[in-house]
Amino acid sequence: MTLHRARAAAFAAVLTAAALSLTACGSAGSTSSADAPAKAGGKAAKDATSAADFGGMDALVAAAKKEGKLHVITLPKDWANYGKLMDGFKAKYGIDIEDENPDGSSQDEINAITSRKGQDRAPDVVDLGTAFAQSAGAQGLLAPYKVADFDKIPATMKDANGLSYNDYGGYVSIGCDAKKVSVCPQTFADLLKPDYKGMVALNGNPTKAAAALSAVWAAALANGGSLDNIQPGIDFFGKLKQAGNFNPVEVTPATIEKGETPISVDWSYLNTGYTDKFKDKDIDWKVAIPADGSYAQYYNQAINKWAPHPAAARLWEEYLYSAEGQNGFLGGYATPALFDAMKSAGTLDAAAAAKLPPVAKPFTTFPTQAQTDAAKKTVTENWANAIAG
Repeated sequence: MTLHRARAAAFAAVLTAAALSLTACGSAGSTSSADAPAKAGGKAAKDATSAADFGGMDALVAAAKKEGKLHVITLPKDWANYGKLMDGFKAKYGIDIEDENPDGSSQDEINAITSRKGQDRAPDVVDLGTAFAQSAGAQGLLAPYKVADFDKIPATMKDANGLSYNDYGGYVSIGCDAKKVSVCPQTFADLLKPDYKGMVALNGNPTKAAAALSAVWAAALANGGSLDNIQPGIDFFGKLKQAGNFNPVEVTPATIEKGETPISVDWSYLNTGYTDKFKDKDIDWKVAIPADGSYAQYYNQAINKWAPHPAAARLWEEYLYSAEGQNGFLGGYATPALFDAMKSAGTLDAAAAAKLPPVAKPFTTFPTQAQTDAAKKTVTENWANAIAG
């Protein structure tokens, strides 16, 4: 099962109205530890484009430990197993991780890079939806870096220069609390049924969050749209709103536990993870990948060009793309970018792979940058009107 979490030059102009929600954080006078970066093999950490370029993994580990910190952003602990991955990195290297704004969006991550440039509280690394990674790369916000297994990442799943690369992915799915919903929906068409009044929610706003944008794109594919035409997906959610089925509450584990969002259109790895998370809390969470709107995406790892802890940032990437890190994503029901390579090498966690939800209609063609640009522009211009009222 090969796919991508899934992020375009003109994209920045589309989002000029987005609020810089993190600009107030950090003082303008604070400076980055990257001002006096560790060096090895004649390279400053901030300039190293690979571990070998820096002087090897031992030198990178030593420099990262000397920095002693890693700043990440918008990484919920229950998202693709990030909690265990962060714990594993800290245990292995003794480097503290600060995880800020865990429920934020990809756009919040980009805002933090631009608004905190040169500040010690800037994010070192980001985990972005495809449209957002493309945008950040086009804006010159990312540092090129190639992890040890960079060549094993399929060419379609990475920037050739190492500005960003797929890390894990999944399918848009429909999660449902079978204790609160008599018959759980299996398709997008089902979501229009009168049984689901006020129940159908998204993980975020599609103008800001890759998960929600992908849900709209999946709905478009289910309703006569295409990768070149996302408007039918917007129209579909407009119909859900008119029918009274759309729930404006943005899905989080807390809203599911409280019963506020009994039906969630979200990534398969998140919905499948909720099945385990809530099984002891009287929530019977079921998951279906809709055959009428099969859509998959990967997210992308990238390093802030002005990372305050540049060695730790690069070590984090090496960790995530090691067998331990990639199997960590798989343990969170996400498909890692190196799935096929690890399967061939015999390093894939076969038991975890067997737990991935079944897909009736595999999705194998991902949007181009131009298609992503056009889709994001259409959603930004038309989403609010579609669900108004």
